[in-house]
Amino acid sequence: MSKAINNLYKLITAINTRGIDKKHTQSISVDIVTFNSFEGTDKELIKLLKKIQCETLKYLEKELKLVVKNHYRNMWMVLGMSMFGLPLGVVFGFSIGNMGFIDVGLSIGMVIGVGTKMDEQAKKQDRVLNIDC
Repeated sequence: MSKAINNLYKLITAINTRGIDKKHTQSISVDIVTFNSFEGTDKELIKLLKKIQCETLKYLEKELKLVVKNHYRNMWMVLGMSMFGLPLGVVFGFSIGNMGFIDVGLSIGMVIGVGTKMDEQAKKQDRVLNIDC
């Protein structure tokens, strides 16, 4: 449970260092009030903490275009593997005659993902929150 609390604390600290305007801060504070008034088991509390963190990160991305480290890489890796890697792996497997080589295509698709470039661009524009999630 301490890890979930620590992650939320790091997120709140990163938000505070950004100097976000009052309108956005109030929207985020609503979830924190829910956390402060929570009465339940530890398991339910951890679930609530993760939900608050996820909703806060989605809000920050949508409204302020702020993201965490490697956000785009993690998001686009799956797309690169499925759109590029899987078809390449099937072609590679059929050409060799062994479908066991389909994972080669998935590895290639993982590398093709465009997320790393988008992460670099976000860093240059100072839109990356300095936390790991």
